[in-house]
Amino acid sequence: MSFSQMQRFFWICSGTPVHFIEKYSTEHSKYLGIGATIVFTALFAGLSGGYALYFVFAGNPYAPLWSVLFGLLWGLAIFNLDRYIVSSISKTSKGLRQFWQASPRLVFAVLIAIVIARPLELKIFDKEIHERLKERYLGDQKEQIRKVQASFSEKYAQELSQIKQYQTEYDLLSGDVNRLREELKEEVFGSKTATTSGVPGYGTYAKNKELVVDAKHQRLVFLAAQLAELQTYMNTQKAAEGINRQMMLTDELLERKAVHAGFADRNWALGALTHDSGDMSRSSAAAVQFITLLFIAFECAPLIVKLLSDAGPSDVEGSETEKRIIAQLTNTAFLNRNRVVRQYRLMGAKPGRRHARRYMGQKR
Repeated sequence: MSFSQMQRFFWICSGTPVHFIEKYSTEHSKYLGIGATIVFTALFAGLSGGYALYFVFAGNPYAPLWSVLFGLLWGLAIFNLDRYIVSSISKTSKGLRQFWQASPRLVFAVLIAIVIARPLELKIFDKEIHERLKERYLGDQKEQIRKVQASFSEKYAQELSQIKQYQTEYDLLSGDVNRLREELKEEVFGSKTATTSGVPGYGTYAKNKELVVDAKHQRLVFLAAQLAELQTYMNTQKAAEGINRQMMLTDELLERKAVHAGFADRNWALGALTHDSGDMSRSSAAAVQFITLLFIAFECAPLIVKLLSDAGPSDVEGSETEKRIIAQLTNTAFLNRNRVVRQYRLMGAKPGRRHARRYMGQKR
């Protein structure tokens, strides 16, 4: 495409009739800049929309295709809106009237800029968002495991309490049995202590200690059997209710989840980055605000240029042409030739003087 063709293309994009711009060389640069700004805004909008939709269809094999199609559609929509907004401002209005005429369009341009900026901000802070998502998913998994375990403990509180009671008694009794066995050995070998007689051999004291040890050992065997039975039952219930399947996410799974995160999760992560306390969050928030303001300025640039510039020859000629056409179409004079031709020509006939003359001859 040569420069003249590109220049003409940008003139078309500016929303002003090209034949008006071509007549006046002083208007060439102004409408070239306005048209180029509108085109580049549409390009950024297409990239932004395509990037956002790519994460909406994350994991779908056709996600790149859908993102490209939506990006083109979104870019064309923003291009059409910007072109209409710029072309609808009349430079023949004076003072505050022109500003009030443009104020709704400025508000609309700001909204478009904010919508365009958000997906691009997500791309710029992609690495930080990735790490924040991994932290969130890991925390969510911990919280889920805690809730499942708490629910299980509440449901089987009686069995768990019984296991705890048996386990406590077993531990105490096991220590007691070991101590009594040591005392029995000392009694048999005749060692003199505070709990032994010091008489060697298997005497009365030794027999009594042995009976106590046997009784406690029987109780210990009973507790061990009860604990084994309860533990088997609880393991069965854990397997049935999926407790055993609850585990912490590995680094590989966290990485995969963060890569395929949707637009809502990534948007949340960016919000968390900019609203947390800390120097990094403050700097991220300042960067996000700067990017948003940059896009707002970029989107409003064509409007501002047209508002600040004086009314040019093409603006005056376009306004005068529009007024002249409206005056002709709204002229209510009965014998006005344009009105007669427009209202009384035959259906499907080409406009011309023949039908008008026939009608005028009949009226005379």
